[in-house]
Amino acid sequence: MREGWKEIKLKEICKFKYGKNLPGKVRVLGNYPVYGSSGIVSYHKDYLLEGPGIIIGRKGTVGKVQYSKDNFFPIDTTFYIQEDKSKVDLKFLYYRLPISGLDKMNSDAAVPGLNRTAAINQKINLPPLPTQHRIAKILSAYDDLIENNLKRIKLLEEMAQSYFDNWYSKITDYEETNLGALIDHEIGRGWGKEEKSEEFSKPAFVIRGTDIDELPHGKIEKVPFRYHKKSNLASRRLQDGDIIFEVSGGSSYEGVAKTLFINDELLRQFDHPVMPASFCKLVRPMDRNYSNFLFHFLRFLRKREGTEVFEIRSASNIVNYNWTAFLKFQKVNKPTNHNLIELNKTVNPVYKEIYNLGIQNQRLKEARDILLPRLMTGMVDVEELEGQVKEKMEDKLTMAAENKVNYSKNRNI
Repeated sequence: MREGWKEIKLKEICKFKYGKNLPGKVRVLGNYPVYGSSGIVSYHKDYLLEGPGIIIGRKGTVGKVQYSKDNFFPIDTTFYIQEDKSKVDLKFLYYRLPISGLDKMNSDAAVPGLNRTAAINQKINLPPLPTQHRIAKILSAYDDLIENNLKRIKLLEEMAQSYFDNWYSKITDYEETNLGALIDHEIGRGWGKEEKSEEFSKPAFVIRGTDIDELPHGKIEKVPFRYHKKSNLASRRLQDGDIIFEVSGGSSYEGVAKTLFINDELLRQFDHPVMPASFCKLVRPMDRNYSNFLFHFLRFLRKREGTEVFEIRSASNIVNYNWTAFLKFQKVNKPTNHNLIELNKTVNPVYKEIYNLGIQNQRLKEARDILLPRLMTGMVDVEELEGQVKEKMEDKLTMAAENKVNYSKNRNI
C-alpha cells in the first residue's frame, strides 16, 4: 500500500440512506431526474436531494452505482450516499464503489436486495484527500470527453433529421407509392440460443428494441450474444444500409416504431455478425441509395405520430405493430434519383461521424475502465499520470470544440 493510504470501512466515510416513495404520479414532467435501481425512471417537478449525489441499486439491480450532477430524487429501490466531506471526495467514491463488490452482496430474498450491513462494512484502501481529488479528476476527464461526444452525436442527429424534414417537404418531383414498394427484403423473429449446439452453431449479436437508442452512443456492451441456425442467420444478417424497425414492446407512455440505421462503422464495432431480435424487423431497401431516405422518413413519420395508427395496444400496455398494413397502406413520396443523390451526399457523412464518435466513446470507456482499478490500488503514480492525461484530453477537447463550432455554423447542413 502506498504511503499515506489506509484501509477503512465504508461506514467510516459515508452513510447508506434509504430512498423514498415518489410523491404524486410516477411520471411528471420536470427537470429533476428520478433514479431507480437500474437508472433514471422519469423526471419530476420536485426533488428530494441537492446534487451532486451517488445512487446505489438496493432492490432489483443490486449494487449498480449512478452519479447525478443535478438535484435528484432516489426512489425506494435505491440507497443514496451521504458522505463525510472531510474524509472522502464524492466523485472519487463514485469511481471506487463499483469495484467494491456491492453487486455481489445480495440478501438472497425473492427479489434481489443489497445487504446494507455487508455494504457499509466493506473495506477499501483510501488515499489521502488530495490524492482522491487527483484520481477523480483524471477519471472525470474521460467521462467529460464521453459526455462531450454524446452532445455532438445528439446535435448531428438533430441536424440530419432537420435537413431531411425540410428537404422532404420541398421536393416537388416525386412519385407517390406505398411504403412496401421501397423495400426489397424484410424479416424478423431472430433470437437463437444461449448455448452452442449442432443445430444452433452460428454466433451472432442480437440487437433488441431496448438497444436502439444507445448504439449510436457506442454502448454496445448490453447487446446479447447468442447462437443461431445457419439458415436463420443467413437471412437476418445485417449489412451496410439496412434499417432495424421495432415492431413489439413499448409501454404505457411510449409506443414502438423506433428505428436504427445500420452502416459499416456500426457493424465494425462487433467482432461477430449482427442480426435484429425477434421483436424487431430487418428492413432492406430496394436499393442502398434509398437507405438514408427510408430511415429518415420513418423517423419523420414517428415524430409526427404518423406511425401510431398502426399500433395495436393490449390491456397490459404491450404494443404490437401492424407491419403488414403499414407496408401496404402507408404512403410515401418516392424521390427522383437526382433528389436522392442530393440527400445522400449530405446525410451519409453525418452518420459516419455519429458512429465514429460512438467508437471513440467505446474506446474511452475501455481505457478508463482499465485505468480505474490501477489508480484505486495505487499501482500507478497519480502525479505522473495526471500530466499525461491532461495534455491528451486538452487536445481532444480542443478538436471537439472546433468541430462543435463547425456543426453550429452548418446547423441546416
